[in-house]
Amino acid sequence: MPKILVIDDERSIRNTLKDILEYEKFEVDLAEDGIEGIELAKNNKYDVILCDIKMPRMDGIEVLEAIMNDNPDNTVVMISGHGTVETAVEAIKKGAYDFISKPPDINRMLITLRNAMDKSQLVNETKVLKRKVSKTYDMIGDSQAINNIKEMIRKVAPTDARIFITGPNGTGKELVARWLHELSNRSKGPFIEVNCAAIPSELIESELFGHEKGSFTSAIKQKKGNFELASGGTLFLDEIGDMSLAAQAKVLRALQENKITRVGGEKEISVDVRVVAATNKDIQKEIQKGSFREDLYHRLSVILIHVPSLNERIDDIPLLANHFLDQIVQENSMAPKEFTDDAHKALQKITWTGNIRELRNVVERLAILCDKTITGKDVESFAQPLSGVKSVEK
Repeated sequence: MPKILVIDDERSIRNTLKDILEYEKFEVDLAEDGIEGIELAKNNKYDVILCDIKMPRMDGIEVLEAIMNDNPDNTVVMISGHGTVETAVEAIKKGAYDFISKPPDINRMLITLRNAMDKSQLVNETKVLKRKVSKTYDMIGDSQAINNIKEMIRKVAPTDARIFITGPNGTGKELVARWLHELSNRSKGPFIEVNCAAIPSELIESELFGHEKGSFTSAIKQKKGNFELASGGTLFLDEIGDMSLAAQAKVLRALQENKITRVGGEKEISVDVRVVAATNKDIQKEIQKGSFREDLYHRLSVILIHVPSLNERIDDIPLLANHFLDQIVQENSMAPKEFTDDAHKALQKITWTGNIRELRNVVERLAILCDKTITGKDVESFAQPLSGVKSVEK
């Protein structure tokens, strides 16, 4: 349901607008002066804000300036019984979407509100698309472990050396791989990610190397594999410890010869790919068990990068929490929010079994459920509602 804020010092106007707008299926909040209106606008997300100009304590133009300074994406429609062309022009210059004279023509006001909401939706959609198009990858943290990884990436990214990334689930191994790609000489080429654990063993070879038409029952047309698609760029083999031995043998050959053969085909195809692999398993134990080829490991592990668990880098938690909160607030067009110091300390006391992925989920939960300021008590209440907060021994 669209949400409207009405800021007007006249009770009769406020209540009349509330009745009309609620009849039209809007959710309505009321503020009797500019100061109350600014506070409501800070702590809530409104599709449109209706603001009177002549009010006690604070003039409507000042309210408009304060609201737009706090969030330039707010959509504000000014209303006034003392309107002049000069006032309307000033309001538009300061960021108002439109200007309506009192008493408002109901039909015109509703049309203005609908148009304003369309504009607000377009702005939000444009921001989302821009974020998708210009998405960059960075590693948040200033702990020694993360600084060591950043330094390692800076050294090896410009080379074509193969990288083997280890670390528990949710620690950001994909982020390391993407950063390696973006800082490499192949950054203009494709970055192709393959989750080896998510692809059935009978399909992994087709996924990696492609297939010829008719090579198996469902092969109704020729398909390029990920090695071909990543040519000139980076191929990220995530969870490679789950790959079948048959597929491992073919990957080893591709790395040795820089050539692949599609399933059902005979022609060798040259590929120019930098391979980055990752696993959450103890790969040495997998080699001893015979489930991972030692020769493939040595081919892949020119450079080894271990990503620590979040519990091993708790000093980074405040930075990560602030980063995720800003990101989530922006993505969901929420009013700005912040953590208190005791909230950061409460987050640092949690045992993060799901690592950074779990932290982001918790921050999103807190952003949705909490007010503008997120406190330590909020963290204790909402971070782990089923099990409570567990302490990490320092």
